[in-house]
Amino acid sequence: MPVTDVQKDMDSRTITITADFAAPPEQVWGIYADPRKLEQVWGPPTHPATFVDHSLTPGARVTYYMTGPDGEKFGGWWEIDEVDEPHSFTFRDGFADADLNPVDTAPVSENVYRFAATDGGTRAVYTSTYASAEALQQVLDMGVEEGATLAINQIDAYLAAA
Repeated sequence: MPVTDVQKDMDSRTITITADFAAPPEQVWGIYADPRKLEQVWGPPTHPATFVDHSLTPGARVTYYMTGPDGEKFGGWWEIDEVDEPHSFTFRDGFADADLNPVDTAPVSENVYRFAATDGGTRAVYTSTYASAEALQQVLDMGVEEGATLAINQIDAYLAAA
């Protein structure tokens, strides 16, 4: 499994997930840059994602929804801040309603995804920071740690099959 570490820090309001992939950063980056590839690994296996709008360019807005086993849809959005292909990108991530509009009452995270070459492939560090410890606790209670870990752990199999 690619995920090697998960750290939650309520003082800094962060959750950081570290993963190692047996592929170069350009290949891992390619998954995040291509919405059809990203759909294969974003969200837990029981909740596959569909990206409606997607562009990894500063200022771009990404919208998507995940579909649960009973057909219920869960919307989300990103606002891309910075892109340093294939090393990192930063973005805000939030929940969306059925029309993929931001839900103002739900937590929003500031995210930094970093990809560094290693001897065997890529080390990815995913850091999400929330506005408050309560917001972090809210998403932890919703299962973000388990869901993100399940999603990231799909990447190795996807890369091996590609």
